[in-house]
Amino acid sequence: MHDTLCISPASTERSRPSAKSMSRQRYSLAGLSGSIAAWQRRTRFRWELKRLAKDTPYLIDDIGLTKEQVEEEIAKLPFWQR
Repeated sequence: MHDTLCISPASTERSRPSAKSMSRQRYSLAGLSGSIAAWQRRTRFRWELKRLAKDTPYLIDDIGLTKEQVEEEIAKLPFWQR
């Protein structure tokens, strides 16, 4: 009887991430960062639209939006930021 530890090849393969799972992880991180960037752009647009509607409401017509459309877009901001 031997006191050696036997490790099967199947158990070592499970501990290492495969190339396929690594590419999925990179893809999902890229997708997540892209989504966050899009959310930030939309929030910035809504803030600028709110400022524009407050400071210079006559310019809203120049960019082709109605006051109702502007109010709908501003309403998408979180309630603590309105």
